[in-house]
Amino acid sequence: MVIPRQVPTLDNERRLAGRGYSLIVGFDEVGRGSLAGPAMVGACALLARDADEWTVPAGVADSKMLTEVRRESLLEPLKTWSAAWAVGSVSSREVDEWGIVYALGVAAVRALNEIETLITTGGHTDLGVAEAPTDFSPDWHGTIAGIGGEVPGLRMNHAKLRVAGILDGPNDYITPVVNSFDAPPLLEPIAMTTIVKGDRKCASVASAAVISKVIRDRMMADLAAAHPEFEAYAWASNKGYGSVPHRAAIAAHGATEYHRKTWHLV
Repeated sequence: MVIPRQVPTLDNERRLAGRGYSLIVGFDEVGRGSLAGPAMVGACALLARDADEWTVPAGVADSKMLTEVRRESLLEPLKTWSAAWAVGSVSSREVDEWGIVYALGVAAVRALNEIETLITTGGHTDLGVAEAPTDFSPDWHGTIAGIGGEVPGLRMNHAKLRVAGILDGPNDYITPVVNSFDAPPLLEPIAMTTIVKGDRKCASVASAAVISKVIRDRMMADLAAAHPEFEAYAWASNKGYGSVPHRAAIAAHGATEYHRKTWHLV
């Protein structure tokens, strides 16, 4: 018996829009369990004023249930579908310093800071970059972001910005990091909702998951290509996760500057 794949909806996003929030942002993480490379949190934003025109993007689903080819094919349509999108990143060294949960919170706030700036001004923050770096250093962190399908420019008056977020999973790791020393300041606070398996249930979360997964996978492949001396770690195929060849290479050659040194690597 074939169990049909669950199709994400916009029910939760519409519920938040109905409660008076003007900006609804879906969040999902990628690279949490990786041994090397950045951890990232994707964010996909919708404007409540466009709620009557919202539709679920064709083909969107939990990124883990999609093939690499299918995820790649969805990247540009999902960017266009969103009002704005962003992927916040923390380096492996920041993960070592802060721990993974706090680091993911910082990555999420970096992404949200960029989205709020894009929505209100059409421009990037100082932390944002237009494209993913192809030779990022071990300390690289920042935000890769862009405007969706509308004409860039002033989107929403700052005073009218009320932000709600939907995070995949049971725990809100974003709220505790807001206003912390390590995260950038937000234009407006965010009211968070957590939904277990939100990447299967909410279209904004599923879209954030696909966007962040594709961007991180590309970055890890570019990192592998830029460092042929690290070929044994097989980052082009395992994307920094703990595959058998990756762990064998760590055992044989030790950890690189891109590895999370506080983790059990072998």
